[in-house]
Amino acid sequence: MKKEYDLSKGERGKFYRPDAQMNLPVYLEPDVEAFIHKYARKKKVDVETLVNGWLRSNIAVIKSVS
Repeated sequence: MKKEYDLSKGERGKFYRPDAQMNLPVYLEPDVEAFIHKYARKKKVDVETLVNGWLRSNIAVIKSVS
């Protein structure tokens, strides 16, 4: 790595997108992931659809209790 870099020709904000949405990865334990994949195959739905449904149900329960 150099001690100093010349950034005088750089363009500020060149790749900045204020409306960009970031999808954060979620890392699951192997046993949880295996269960979800197996259950999704059994129900013949995508893993994303299954997990989003579970999370929406939990959100509804949390909101009803709070």
